[in-house]
Amino acid sequence: MFIDPDRLETRLREEFDGTTEERRVVVRQAVDLADSGQYRDDAGGPLTNDVVVSELGDAPDGTPADRWNWWIGSLEIAYGDYARFRIDRYPA
Repeated sequence: MFIDPDRLETRLREEFDGTTEERRVVVRQAVDLADSGQYRDDAGGPLTNDVVVSELGDAPDGTPADRWNWWIGSLEIAYGDYARFRIDRYPA
């Protein structure tokens, strides 16, 4: 696995703030996406903490979940079959 969940959560907090619960959901989705192999197959490289933070940094603005959903939407448009990784809700 190329995602280090603890380190990713820390980087999300440092870069994008958001609540602990929200960041944890983003991390879980990132781990699920990495484990699926779908991103690697489509993008030609592994999903890493650096990739996630960089891609979320390209989002116009918002919380970690907002940024994640923006990126997942981009992947959905480019490759299809990414909607299952979207975050619809998380504990407040």
